[in-house]
This record gives sequence, structure tokens and C-alpha cells, in this order.
Amino acid sequence: MRPLLLLLCLSLVPAPALVRAETVVPGSAGDITLSFAPVVRETAPAVVNIYVRQQVRDRANPFAGDPFFDQFFQDFAGPQRVQNSLGSGVIVSPDGIVVSNHHVVAEATDIRVVLADRQEFAARVLLDDPQADLAVLKVETEEPLPALEFGDSDALQVGDLVLAIGNPFGVGQTVSSGIVSGLARSALQVGDGTGYFVQTDAPINPGNSGGALVDVAGRLVGINTAILTRGGGSNGIGFAIPSNLVAAVVAQAKAGKSRFERPWAGMMAQEVDGSFAEALGMDRPIGVMITALHPQSPFALAGLAEGDVVLALGAAAINTPQEFLYRLAVLGPGPQSVRFIHEGTEAEAEVVLGPAPDAPDRQTLTVSEDVILRGATLARINPAVIGELRLPLSASGVAVMEAADLAYDIGLQAGDVLVAINGMAVATPAEALEAARQPARLWQIDLIRQGQPFRLRFRL
Repeated sequence: MRPLLLLLCLSLVPAPALVRAETVVPGSAGDITLSFAPVVRETAPAVVNIYVRQQVRDRANPFAGDPFFDQFFQDFAGPQRVQNSLGSGVIVSPDGIVVSNHHVVAEATDIRVVLADRQEFAARVLLDDPQADLAVLKVETEEPLPALEFGDSDALQVGDLVLAIGNPFGVGQTVSSGIVSGLARSALQVGDGTGYFVQTDAPINPGNSGGALVDVAGRLVGINTAILTRGGGSNGIGFAIPSNLVAAVVAQAKAGKSRFERPWAGMMAQEVDGSFAEALGMDRPIGVMITALHPQSPFALAGLAEGDVVLALGAAAINTPQEFLYRLAVLGPGPQSVRFIHEGTEAEAEVVLGPAPDAPDRQTLTVSEDVILRGATLARINPAVIGELRLPLSASGVAVMEAADLAYDIGLQAGDVLVAINGMAVATPAEALEAARQPARLWQIDLIRQGQPFRLRFRL
């Protein structure tokens, strides 16, 4: 039986102002009897339970999940029902900022936050990021709440002691201890993207999602989010979102952002393995090799080219594409140094990180006329559209930003790239509208969907 990756619900609370002690290996009976109780006493009040009410729809489609038949059964969903779920969260600011997982609060119609002392608050979502599986909530309070201080997740070492605090299986707040058993884990899928995690053997179980991973100084070093399991219980392989990414997400939420804005790389890369390293004349496999580069990419503007190997971004070494994306998100906008190998020679340059350029003009058009594209919002593809819809870097032409009304009924989806309508090539939203205006009873729309050619045929 293959292992399953389960999203959890845990929470831990670090002490607001404790000083990190020097790492010492227990060497006597007295050392072994030392207790984590002072750390737990200081941190536990900042770990909360989160109760969520969600509207979910039972799937009555017999072909549910099939990539081909789903498009024909979009309206065959079952009835809606209310579902209650339980998760954990961490207070990271005395004014009521709470961090949890996206999958804990997704589609929530009502969110309640309950403190360790049983105080209960209604909460609203400030920022929700499915890609990182993080959500930032706000509770209104006149009194300052106990909060955890962020630790530096980059300073963690394999073997460091950590504590996990959460509400597994709804039994009440629970604390477990363990060590950091791995860093930079990226070979697993959580949320909407492939993540970058701290691995721990501290026992965590379902119901702990959104909980805290803290160090022995009581600082928040991660948000527990998933476990690798064969039967649904803890096998000592848990994953936490590093606190440095959590801090970056919280900072944007406090600045008024409703979605987490990552710098745009405008490039694709792959890990350098042994065979690549040998072909490139490297003594060992390090870094990531650029396999595709958009002309407007900040890395292209800094002088990098396809085939170059990125070794470091800022002060951090880069060894996987997921690590590269993680570093971009943590660093945020602004100038950074990039170290790379170009044609066998190591070089360094300055790259200015920022959002994807929204140029040339996207020429956004929402079709309201009674034509086959009625209800579609179309845009000319530029780097910003590529970033928003996660399109291939080579994408060009007309993108479907939203599909409603008749456009939805004929099978169009957000993210589709229109190529031709009834044989008429389209390169701009205006051209797509003009092609849709042509009289016809039989229709054929050629498009690109998730990087693959796709064709819609129908009669009106």
C-alpha cells in the first residue's frame, strides 16, 4: 500500500521573548530529567482551535475526476450540505492576526477561533494563498492576545529539538516533541503547488493542520501542514511550512494584500543531476539549470541565458526548482545578487525582483454580445497574464480569464488559450470577438489547455 500524504491540523506556540540557549546534548541523569514545561507554558496560549462551517456539494457525476468527461458533466453536481471541520492556528500578532492552513478555512462560511482559555472570536480571512497552503485570519479584540515570535527557519539544523502543539482528532490541545529530521523537503504536493518544507518526527496527527512547530526557545519555526502515512496516523514523518515564508505572507496581509504576491521569475529550471553535472564539466551536481527564459524575465535582463546554472539567489544556495521558488517568495521585490555558471565560468549579477510586467496592454474584454463567447473575459497574453494563469512561458495570443454564461456552457475554462475559431486565427481579444460574430451553426474552437492542444466542437 502506497503512503498517503495527509493534510493535518496542528498548532504550537513560541515564547514571546525567550533567548535561544546554546545547543547542548544531554550528558547526565539530571539533564535527562529536564522539562519542556516552561516553554509550553509560555507558548501554548498562542495556539488556537479553529472551527469552520463550509458549504460543500456532493458529487453526483459518475465520471467525477475523469479529465475528459468532467467537461461534459460540469452541471451535474450533487446537492449542497453544511460541513463542520476542526483545525488549528497560531496567533502571531497581539492585535489578533492568526495563521492557519488554506485547506482548513477554504470555502468557509463561518470561522470561529477558540483560545486555550476558552475565549471565542469570530474571524475573517485577510489573505488566502492556496499555493503555499497558508491563510491569514483576523479576530477583533480590544485586549492584546498572546502571540508567538517568528524564529528563523533558515537557522534550523537537522537534530534540533522542536515541539508541536495542536488539537489532534479534536481531543484538546496537545503537545508533542521531536527533532528536525530533514530540511528543504520538496518532493511532495501540498496546496496548489509543490512546496518546500521542514520535516520533523514530532508526532502530529489529523486535526493538527495549521498548528505551530516551535523551537526550544519558544519561537515559531513552522506551520504544520501534512504527514506521510500508510494508515492515516502519524508515522513520524511530518511536514511544516517554514516560518520565513509564513512571516512573508503575514507581512503582506498586514499591508492590506488579499493575495500573496510573489516576484515573477519568468523562467523554467530543472535540478542538476549527476549526468547534467558531468556534461557541464561540474565536479558535483549543484544548482538548477535554466531550461526556458522569457525575454522580459528579470533574470534575462540581468544577463542570464538558457543553459546557465543558477547556484545561489541572495545569500542562499539553490539546488531544486522548488527551493528557487521558495527563495523568490521569501525575498520579495527588490534587487538581489544571483550567482550562476555561464558557459563553464562562474559569474555574479544583480537581478531586480518584482511582479510580472503587465505589458504590452492586455486589452481585457468581457463579451456581453449574444455570440458564442458571451460571458467570457478575454485578455491578450503578457507576462502578468502568464503569471496569473500559470501559463507556459511561450504562451501568446488570447487567454480566457473567466468563463461564465454561454462561454461556460460550451466548455471554455479560465486558463484556456484561444488559437482559432472556425478556422479563423485569433491573436487579440478583438479578433476573437470578431470571429465569434460570424454566422454559423456548427462551431469549432481550437485552443491550448494546460499546455496541450484541445478542440471544442458543438452546434448552436
